[in-house]
Amino acid sequence: MKGQNQHKKDTIPRIGVFGVGYFKYWSQFEGLLDAMKEKQSVFIEKLGKGNVKVETVDFGLIDNVQSAYDLVPRLKAANLDLVFCDMLTYATSNTFGTVIKNIDVPIVLVALQPNSALDYKNASTYQQLYNDDICALPEFAGVAVRMGKSIPDMIIGTLYNDPEADREIETYCRIARVLHDLKTARIGHIGHPIEAMLDMHTDATMLTAHFGAHIIQCEAHEIVAQYKKATNGDVDLIKENILDFFDTPDPVSDPISEKLKESDLATSARVAVALKRFVEEKGIDGLAYYYEGEDDSVERLVMSNLIVGNSLLTASGFPMCGESDLKTCIAMMIMDRLGIGGSFAEFHPVDFNENFVLVGHDGPHNLAIAEGRPVLRSLKKYHGKPGFGAGVEFKIKEGPITMLSISSTFDGKFKFIIAEGESVAGPIPPTGNTNTRGFFKPDVKTFLQKWIKQGPTHHFALGIGHHAATIQKIAKYLGIEAAIINSE
Repeated sequence: MKGQNQHKKDTIPRIGVFGVGYFKYWSQFEGLLDAMKEKQSVFIEKLGKGNVKVETVDFGLIDNVQSAYDLVPRLKAANLDLVFCDMLTYATSNTFGTVIKNIDVPIVLVALQPNSALDYKNASTYQQLYNDDICALPEFAGVAVRMGKSIPDMIIGTLYNDPEADREIETYCRIARVLHDLKTARIGHIGHPIEAMLDMHTDATMLTAHFGAHIIQCEAHEIVAQYKKATNGDVDLIKENILDFFDTPDPVSDPISEKLKESDLATSARVAVALKRFVEEKGIDGLAYYYEGEDDSVERLVMSNLIVGNSLLTASGFPMCGESDLKTCIAMMIMDRLGIGGSFAEFHPVDFNENFVLVGHDGPHNLAIAEGRPVLRSLKKYHGKPGFGAGVEFKIKEGPITMLSISSTFDGKFKFIIAEGESVAGPIPPTGNTNTRGFFKPDVKTFLQKWIKQGPTHHFALGIGHHAATIQKIAKYLGIEAAIINSE
């Protein structure tokens, strides 16, 4: 869409890299130290080559305990989001133990040997040391445990012509972006959860404590003020863009839906203008809201017609969550920064004939992962909520999907509940809401029982692709419990 659907400018995470080796080798094998430095430079060149831009801080090579002690304050001062330890050859664990004991930033061990195998007929000790990237991995893992830390993640492969290793490197760059954006995020919050939804209530301070995000308490009248200031020229441009982007079909079977009315389009466009300016003025990265307002008031008109504007902003990298769901707003941000979408969702009716469950929600959604052109319908009422207006209807792209629910436990901690499934082609109900045919193994009933027994909220973020293991790593780095639903 012209001017409205441009994605938020990507933030750039800071990733540190230090190599490890053993100082005694350098005088024994001429040229080995230079070869180690060249290996490290090749690895550094791989960072940021994918779809995620990063700022790389090269800390050089450490090869004894004193250089490790010297490295620690430099790492701390660099404000890093993630650190790669490049396992260039064997290194004694006093180097790594010193670092991991004193650093809270996630560390990933990288063991990418330059040759896929030794030339055994012509092998030498030099060639062994040149390819000894994995040798110290067990030692480093063991010392991490002795230092009271988790065993670091690791990438094992070859330095050249290894697409799998390159994909893993890019995944960690994406994780770094998630961690960076969470700890710098400003999430707006308007109103309160629907009072009956006890699973939605969230302590904003605890979100800052566990994720780093700052919750900006906002007021509905701030959007209303922007609504009143929007010019007809601004509104006409957005109306044109909306019609370029959405289909507006005739109603089908739902008596509360109608073909998009001009009045609903005009209201949604004016609210979209207001919402975009509100987000810019407040400097927020996302929004969770629920605000009813007085009957027939401008506040109710505006706050019940955020759907279209919020859907556009969500697709542009600003996650927007109805029903004041701050936790799912965070989950949607995690998915967006991973580059996998993140749409607001809950479970709808099960199809026991074809063994799937409809996954969707009313309100705003991530249009960036829609299958085909999304639909706008006028709704005479928003079920369970006050107001009326345009509703967004689509299903997410067909293929692999991942779900993330962030729930709260009795002792006040957060928990990630993660599952993978498939979005499969087929009709969805024409109700002006999103719905996706979600297939989950081993069967829909067993899956739902397993999911619910983990204690999720009834909302979750829905993204494309299978990324449960990556999201589980993010939970680990944040110190948050995570459960992946077993598909067996």
